[in-house]
Amino acid sequence: MLWSTGFVVARYATDDVGPLTFLAVRTAIAAAVLWLVAALTSAPSIDGRGVGWAAVSGLGMHAVYLGGVFLAVSWGMPSGVGALIAGLHPVITTLSARFALGEGMERRQWMGVGLGFVGVVVVVIDRMRAGVAGVGTGALIAAGVSVLGMSLGTLVQRRHGLRMPLLRGTAVQYASSSMALFAAVWLYEGFEFSSTPRAWFALAWAVGILSIAAVLIMLWLLQRHAAARVSSLFFLTPALSTLEGAVLFGERLGVLALVGLAVALVGVYFTVRSAT
Repeated sequence: MLWSTGFVVARYATDDVGPLTFLAVRTAIAAAVLWLVAALTSAPSIDGRGVGWAAVSGLGMHAVYLGGVFLAVSWGMPSGVGALIAGLHPVITTLSARFALGEGMERRQWMGVGLGFVGVVVVVIDRMRAGVAGVGTGALIAAGVSVLGMSLGTLVQRRHGLRMPLLRGTAVQYASSSMALFAAVWLYEGFEFSSTPRAWFALAWAVGILSIAAVLIMLWLLQRHAAARVSSLFFLTPALSTLEGAVLFGERLGVLALVGLAVALVGVYFTVRSAT
């Protein structure tokens, strides 16, 4: 649920701030806050090898994933559709984890992944009926790249980050992402930040709720559960983002979207429940 609000934040933020500028500032603040908290609480340190893998996984999960999502939304992709494409991430991660990490899946779990994917497809059909089919090629490519970045980052984190100290490791992830994003800002965008209440509220929500709370929860789960089980939760983001879009932006909410949410919930239940 927390993760799904990121697509709403992207829509709000890109009205006043350049998408890459917003993400560069967001990740820089998140890195500083987490490192400060780690220092004040004497949190476990991170060694050189851990820093390297944290930086790599962070680039995929934050710089590439968030950069693709925000660019897609700023180029006209509705927040709900962006969430729909991101909803493909669990399928890619599940298949990749089977071969790259050797994580086995029970038949019931595969059925759960299938149901989750069907739920995403049902919501896609609902959004297409709502008249959002005319999305530009650039936005679609950006959204697709974001999914690949998230999947690769998740796999790297699962393989090499099982013992990563959450506070310092996540701070390193954001620091590497911030450097990459600031480089992209300098090369392609130029610093665009209009100081409006909406921009500051979006930034505060993105840092506190998304970059810190939601991501720490996800990384904590990845240290304890298979990548497929954790990523299956993302099947819920498309329908939840559609509900949020209906409430906040007056976007159409059809019966199919609710059906898709119900199917995705069943899929997540099977994927998580069967391994317990």
